[in-house]
Amino acid sequence: MLGWLARRGKVPGWFAATLDADTVSFAHARPSPAGKWAVTDYGSRRSSELRLEGHQCTTVLHPGEYQFLMVEAPDVPAAELKSAIRWKVKDLVDYRIEDATIDMLDIPPASPATASNARPMFAVSARNDLLQGRIRELEEARVPLSVIDIRETAQRNIAALFESADRGLAFIHFGADAGLLTINFRGELYLARRLEVGVEALAEGAADEGGALERVALEVQRTLDHFDRQFRHIAVAKLVLGPTPRPTRLAESLRERLDLAVEEADLREVLDFAAAAEPEAQWRFFHHFGAALRQDAEAARESAR
Repeated sequence: MLGWLARRGKVPGWFAATLDADTVSFAHARPSPAGKWAVTDYGSRRSSELRLEGHQCTTVLHPGEYQFLMVEAPDVPAAELKSAIRWKVKDLVDYRIEDATIDMLDIPPASPATASNARPMFAVSARNDLLQGRIRELEEARVPLSVIDIRETAQRNIAALFESADRGLAFIHFGADAGLLTINFRGELYLARRLEVGVEALAEGAADEGGALERVALEVQRTLDHFDRQFRHIAVAKLVLGPTPRPTRLAESLRERLDLAVEEADLREVLDFAAAAEPEAQWRFFHHFGAALRQDAEAARESAR
């Protein structure tokens, strides 16, 4: 997403990494002749154990480290778009816009009939000092960055693997403290919304404090209703729930409350893993896997046009 770092590796695919003290959590994926992408390695290791010469490397920012905003696309020439977006978001961030890096993510028109209408697009804003600090920390850990990614686009990459032709797809992944709901269409991200419910509140056998299951169902329904009003030409065919470290009652709850097919994702159905990938590992490294599919997502979008 934030891809201003000019490095190109010789090793196929992408190495997605995040840093926790001196431990690097990572996933590496590359194209496979079998059609699926191959996850050649993933896990957590000390930075001194990594040998990343020739790799293309990316990292994924944490939710509180950037802002992901939907804005109306300015009616300006392409060369002036980034400056116009910067002006649009300057009052939406709590720091000086001069101290920020801004990137954009286009939302293609859902049909030719809507191509000439005013349309939304996504803007991503992050403080320069935070980005520079992240680059420095990872380079000290021997992870030479080419791109800085965000969770919304990493999740989009995985959700695209579960899409049906010409149908929208909703996908939710729950982290320890919060969830992320995205809606894809033809490999593109059309909507993203954070849910203030963590996976432990949804775990099977957990006390449903504050009605966590009901809250998620309500937020999903509101989001789908909003999406239908905004993108009438896209029919959302199903909702896919991302892997979780423990069984939850969410799928059953959503099936009871929503008029929509609900499925539970197993990433082994869409990715070739060189090592066993049980649900707990799929959950823990979910956005690493998604960020490592960067080339796949770009190629898929090109072929769909």
